Amino acid sequence: MILRPLFDKQSSTFTYLLADASTREAVLIDPVREQVERDLALLQELGLTLRWVVETHVHADHVTAADLMRQRTGAQTVAGRRGAPCADLHVGDGDRIAFGPYSLEVLETPGHTDDSLSFHLTAEGASHVFTGDTLLIRGTGRADFQNGDPEQLYRSITEKLFALPDDTILWPAHDYRGYSASTIGEEKRFNPRVAGKTCEEFVAIMRALQLPAPKQLAEAVPANRRCGASAAA
Repeated sequence: MILRPLFDKQSSTFTYLLADASTREAVLIDPVREQVERDLALLQELGLTLRWVVETHVHADHVTAADLMRQRTGAQTVAGRRGAPCADLHVGDGDRIAFGPYSLEVLETPGHTDDSLSFHLTAEGASHVFTGDTLLIRGTGRADFQNGDPEQLYRSITEKLFALPDDTILWPAHDYRGYSASTIGEEKRFNPRVAGKTCEEFVAIMRALQLPAPKQLAEAVPANRRCGASAAA
């Protein structure tokens, strides 16, 4: 299996390219508008056919490239049941997104936003999970807008993501401190927001953050509800 993390420095966003080396079928998770040409060039260089463009949620800090990738490649777009209405396919718990012999299992993990999804993949003996903004490396996504809910976020992390095998490799949608991957076991032990914390303690931590709004919030959320298409489209 091919797995390539791709990084957008401006928004600190990770995009993930997954592909089957035999059939050359590919999936792109959380693409960024400004990186369309980079991602298309990589698909061409590797001889891959993009089947799915998958969103973990409606992002507030960058504009998605989902619609552009759909137009340029013919791929179908995927979002959660509460996600962008423009998506070709809306998925929920237990659904699977197949590429070659592999499939991403959908986990509904709301709390950062009400539409947040994570995707679990078992490939070549290894367990992987793509967590969007739900669980970050030594952190979590915020829960103070887009119908976010810290109690729901805590349950998504502790009851769904922490139920995965400890050696599951964690691939987040963002990192701001130079990390690229972790494991579920590491986050259970070392994540300062959730390790050893009760739900009440977690909620208190989240409510005390008082973070500034994302710089692209006003543009990104409405654009991403349209899969990144312009308002005139």
